[in-house]
Amino acid sequence: MHIKQVIIEGFKSYKEQIATEPFSPKINCVVGANGSGKTNFFHAIRFVLSDLFQNLRSEDRHSLLHEGAGHQVLSAFVEIVFDNSDNRIPVDKEEVHLRRTIGLKKDEYFLDGKHITKTEVMNLLESAGFSRSNPYYVVQQGKIASLTLMKDSERLDLLKEIGGTRVYEERRRESLKILQETGNKRRQIIQVVQYLDERLKELDEEKEELRKYQQLDKQRKSLEYAIYDKELHDANQKLTEVEEARTKVSEKSAQMYNSVLDAHEKSKDLEKTFKELTKELQVLNKEREAVEKRRTEAMKKSSQLELDNKDLEERISLNKRAKEDALKQLKILQKEIEDSNKDLAKITLHYDEKVKEEHDISREIVEREKKLSILYQKQGRATQFSDEAARDKWLQKEINELEGVLSSNLAQEQKLKEEIQQLNTELERQDLFIVDRRKDIAALESHISKSREGFLVLKARRDELQDERKSLWAKESALNADLDKLKAEVVKAEKSLDHATPGDIRRGLNSVRRICREYHISGVFGPVFELLECDDKFFTAVEVTAGNSLFHVVVETDEISTQIIRHLNAQKGGRVTFIPLNRVINPRVMYPQSSDVIPLLKKLRFSSNFEPAFGQVFGRTVICRDLDVATRVARNDGLDCITLEGDQVSKKGGMTGGFYDSRRSKLKYMNIIRQNTKLINSKEEELDKVRYQLHEIDRKITELVTEQQKSDAELAHDRSVLEQYKQDIANANKQKQSISNALGRKEKMLSDAQSQIEQLRTSIAMKRAEMGTELIDHLTTEEKDLLSRLNPEITQLKERLASCRMERLEIETRKAELETNLSTNLVRRKLELEAIISSDDIEAWQADAVVKKQELKDAKSLVSELTQQFRRLSDSIEDRVKQLRDIKKEKNNLKNLEENYERTLQDEAKELEQLLSKRNLLLAKQEEYSKKIRELGPLSADAFETYKRKGIKELYRMLHKCNEQLQQFSHVNKKALDQYVNFTEQREELQRRQAEIDAGDEKIKELITVLDQRKDESIERTFKGVVKHFKDVFAELVPGGHGTLTMLKKKDGHHGDEDDEDQPREVDTGGRVEKYIGVKVKVSFTGQGETQSMKQLSGGQKTVVALTLIFAIQRCDPAPFYLFDEIDAALDPQYRTAVGNMIRRQADLENTQFITTTFRPELVKVADKIYAVSHKNRVSHVSVVSETRALEFIEQDQSNN
Repeated sequence: MHIKQVIIEGFKSYKEQIATEPFSPKINCVVGANGSGKTNFFHAIRFVLSDLFQNLRSEDRHSLLHEGAGHQVLSAFVEIVFDNSDNRIPVDKEEVHLRRTIGLKKDEYFLDGKHITKTEVMNLLESAGFSRSNPYYVVQQGKIASLTLMKDSERLDLLKEIGGTRVYEERRRESLKILQETGNKRRQIIQVVQYLDERLKELDEEKEELRKYQQLDKQRKSLEYAIYDKELHDANQKLTEVEEARTKVSEKSAQMYNSVLDAHEKSKDLEKTFKELTKELQVLNKEREAVEKRRTEAMKKSSQLELDNKDLEERISLNKRAKEDALKQLKILQKEIEDSNKDLAKITLHYDEKVKEEHDISREIVEREKKLSILYQKQGRATQFSDEAARDKWLQKEINELEGVLSSNLAQEQKLKEEIQQLNTELERQDLFIVDRRKDIAALESHISKSREGFLVLKARRDELQDERKSLWAKESALNADLDKLKAEVVKAEKSLDHATPGDIRRGLNSVRRICREYHISGVFGPVFELLECDDKFFTAVEVTAGNSLFHVVVETDEISTQIIRHLNAQKGGRVTFIPLNRVINPRVMYPQSSDVIPLLKKLRFSSNFEPAFGQVFGRTVICRDLDVATRVARNDGLDCITLEGDQVSKKGGMTGGFYDSRRSKLKYMNIIRQNTKLINSKEEELDKVRYQLHEIDRKITELVTEQQKSDAELAHDRSVLEQYKQDIANANKQKQSISNALGRKEKMLSDAQSQIEQLRTSIAMKRAEMGTELIDHLTTEEKDLLSRLNPEITQLKERLASCRMERLEIETRKAELETNLSTNLVRRKLELEAIISSDDIEAWQADAVVKKQELKDAKSLVSELTQQFRRLSDSIEDRVKQLRDIKKEKNNLKNLEENYERTLQDEAKELEQLLSKRNLLLAKQEEYSKKIRELGPLSADAFETYKRKGIKELYRMLHKCNEQLQQFSHVNKKALDQYVNFTEQREELQRRQAEIDAGDEKIKELITVLDQRKDESIERTFKGVVKHFKDVFAELVPGGHGTLTMLKKKDGHHGDEDDEDQPREVDTGGRVEKYIGVKVKVSFTGQGETQSMKQLSGGQKTVVALTLIFAIQRCDPAPFYLFDEIDAALDPQYRTAVGNMIRRQADLENTQFITTTFRPELVKVADKIYAVSHKNRVSHVSVVSETRALEFIEQDQSNN
C-alpha cells in the first residue's frame, strides 16, 4: 500500500485544483523555495490522515481556505488516492480514494465518493497500519529539534505513548476518582450513624409516657368511631328510605319511559315496515302487471299452437287417406301393367317372327334377283366381251371391288359387335347402379328415422333443461331479493354503529382502513369490537367494561402502528389507539372460585392469536351476580367487577352504575353486521352456484339447440339426398330404356350388315366360278329353266314381302302403342303412386305434431302457472293493503301512548325533586360522618365492637371524660415511637451501604494494582523494541559508533542514573504508583572512550541521535509510508548521505514509501521521483522535475542563501 496521487483544491496556498503525477512506491522527494508551499503540501496530506486538524472552529476552518486575490474560496478539499493492491485497507478495491472537504460550515469525509464519519476514517487507517499512539510516520519541521531538547522524563512519556499506556492511565485516574468519591460517602455515612445513635438514646426515654398516651388516645378514637358510626347508620337508614321512594318513582317512570321507548322504536319499525310494505306493494303491482302481460301472451301463443296442431293433424289425415288411395290404385295399375307386359311380350314375339319372315323373304328375293342378274349377264357376255381374257379381267375387277366393299362391311360388322357389347355392359352397369341406389335409399331412410328420433330426444332434453332453468331463475330472483334485504340491514346497522362511535375515533378507524388499503399494510387485524363474539346477555357488561377500548385497533407489531400513525398525522385522519401484540403482555390473574363470579374473558369468543390484547382489556374484570357480590370480590380479590346490567365496582372501591340503553348496543350492531355478512357471503356463494348452474344449463341448451339445428340440417340434407337417389333411379331407368332401344337398332344393323356380307361373299364366289369358263353366248338348258322359274318366284316373293311388311307394320304399331302406354302412362303413374306411398312427409308431420303437442302442453302449463302466480300476487297485494291499514291504526295508538306519558312525566318530576332535596341533606350528613371516621385514621380490631351496644348519650359522656385525661399528656412527643423505629431502620441501611462501599474500595484497589502492572509491562516491552532498533539505526548512521537507551527507575525516594544497565530490572510490586522516571540516551560517535549523554553532544550530533530515535520508533511500529519535512536540515553532509542511504535500503528491502522535502542534494540523489513546488501570485503548483533540474535548483538556492 502507498500514496498514489494527491489532489488539492482551495487548501491554503493551493487555490486551483492540482493533481500530482503518480508517486513512486518507494522514495519521492519534494523541493522548492521557502514559502513556495512545500509545508502546505505536507499539511494537506496530514489534513486527511492525522488528528492535527480536528474539532475546528469557524475561524480555524477559514484559515485553511485560500486567501489570495480574486473570488473568495468558500470550500476546499484534499483527496488522497491509495494503491491498495495488497488489500491493506479493508476495501475490496485496488485503488481507494479518500477525500476530506472543508467549508465555513462543513467538514466531511468521503470514501470512494460515499460519505463516512471521522471515526470510520481513523478506524480504517488504523486497520491499515497507522497507529494513533505512534504519530512518527509523519515528521514535520521542528519535530527533530524538539526531540533533541527532550528531557529523560519526556522520552519516557514518548515511550508510554508509543506503548499505548494511555488507556491504563485513564482507567487508573477513573478508578482513583471513584475511590475518592466513595471515601467522601463513607465519611458522610459515619457522621449520620453517630447522630442516629445519639437520637435513639433520647427516644428510648420518651417511649413509656407515649404508651400511656396511646392507650387513652385509642379509647378516645374508639368512642368517637362508635358515635360517628351510629350517626352514620341513622343517616344511611333514612337515605335508604329516600332511595327506595326515589327508586319506586324512577322504576315507574323507567317503565313508562321504556314503554314509550319501545313504542317509539316500534313506531320506527312500523314506519320502516310501512315503507317496506309500500315498496313491496309497488313491486307486486308491477309484477302482477308483468305476469298478466305474460299470461296474455302465453294464452295467445297457446291458441296459435292449438290452431297449428289442428292444421297439422288435418294434413296428416289427408296424407294418410292419399296413401291408402294410392295403394288401391297401385294394385289396379300393377295388374294393368302386368297385362300390358303380357300383351307386349306376345306382340313382341309375333313381331320378331314377322321381322324374321320379312328378312328371309327379302334375302330370297335378293338371291333370286342376283341369280337372275347373273344369268342375264352370262347370257350377254358373249356380246359384251370379245374373248375370255377380257371377261376374266372384268370379272377380276368386279371381284376386287366386291372384296373392298366386303372388307368395309366386315369392319362395320366388327364395330357394331363392339358397340353392342358396350351397350350390354352399360345395361349391366345401370342395373348395378339401380341396385346400389336402392340399398342407399333403404339405409338413408333408416338413418332419417333414427335422426328424427334423436331430434325428438334432444327436444325433450332441451325442454327439461328449460324447466330446470326456470326454477333456477326463480331461485336466483329469491336470492337477489334476500341479498338486497340483508345488505340494507347491514347498511342500517353500520350507520347506527357509526352514530354510536365518537366522531374522532370513527374518522380515525375509517382513515386506518383507507391507509391499509392504499399502502398495502398487512398485520392490521381491526378494532376490538370486530374481533370478539359473545352471547347477547353479556353485551352490556362487555361494552361498559371496555369503554372506548372497544375501538382500539389490534396490530401485529408496534412498527406497523408507528407507520400508520405517521400517515394519520400527515393526513389529519383522526385519532386511534393501537394494541401491538408484540408489546402487550397477557396479565396473570387469579380468579376467585365461586359460582357467583365468572371471569369476563371466559365468556368471550376470539382467536387465540389476540389473547394478549383481550387479556389487557378484559383480563382483570369478572362478572358478578349482583352489586353485593361485586363489592366483596373487588375488596377481597382486587379485581374489577361488573354485573350483567352494567353496574361496575372497581378494585379501588369506585362504583359506577345506572340505566344503560342496551338497544343502542355497539356489539348488537356489530353482531347484526357479522351475522348478516355471513348470511350475505353464504347467499352470494349460493347465488354464484345458481348462476354457475344457469350458465351450465344455458351452455347445455345452446349445445342442444346447436345439435338440433345440426340434426335438422342433416335431416334436410338426408331428405334431399334421398330425393336425389330416387331421381337417380328414375334417370337410370330412362337411360336403361334408351340403351335398350339403341341396342335393338344396333342388332338390326348388325343383321343387315351380316346379310350384305353373305351376299357379297356369294357374288364373289360366283364371279370366281365364272372365271376360266368358256365364253359362250347362250345359256344351258338348266340355266334357261332356272331363268324361266326365277321371275315368277321373285314376283311371288315380292307379294309375300308386301303382305308380311303390312302385317309387321300393324304389329309394330300395336307394339309401339303398348310400349308408349307402359312407359308414358302406366310406369310413370306407378312411380308417382310409389312416391306418394313412400313419401316420409307424414313422419315429419307426425314429428312436428309431437313437438307442437309438447309446446302446446308447455304453453297451457305456463298459462296455468302464470294464472296461479297472478292469483298469488293478487292475494299478496290484498294482504299488504290490509297490513298497511293495521299499521296506520297501530301508529295512532302509539302516538296516544306518548301523549299520556308526557302528562304523567310532569307529575313525577315534582315528586322526584322533593325526594332529591331530602336525599342531598342526608348525603351531606353521611359525608360529614364518613369524613370524621376517615380522619380517625387506623383503629384497632376491638374498636369496632367494644362500644357498639352503648347508647349515644352514654358514649358522649365517656368521650368527655377521656378527653380530660388526655389533657394531662399534652407535653408528650407523639411521634417518639415512630421516630425510634424509623431511625433504627435508617442506621441499619447506612451500615449496609458502608459495608458495600468498603467492598467496592477493595476491588478498585485491586484494579489499580493490575493496571500499574500492565502499564509497566507495556513500557518494558516497548522499551526493549526501541532500544534494539536504536542500536541498529545508530550503527547505520554513524559507522564505527554505538549508542543505546537506558531506563531510569525511582529508587528509595530519589532519582539515580543506571549508566551500565541495558535491560530493565524486575517490576517492583510494592505498590508504588510510578516505577520509571525517564529514558536516558548514551552514545559514542567514535566507538572509543565513554559514552556521552545528550547534553554533552553538539547540535548536529543531537540531530543524528533524534533521527536515530525516530527511525527506531518507526521500525518498532512500521507504517506503509512515511512523510519527512526537511529532516536533514541540521545534518552534516556525511550524515545526510548516511540518512539517504538508509532510506534507500529500507525502501528497497521493506517496500516502504517515503515522501520527503529537502534543500540538500543527498536525498535528491537517492529519490525515484522528484517534485518541484513553485509559487506565483500567492498560488502554489506542483510538477515533476528531473534529478539534474532539482540539483541545479538546490545549488542555486544554497548559493543565494
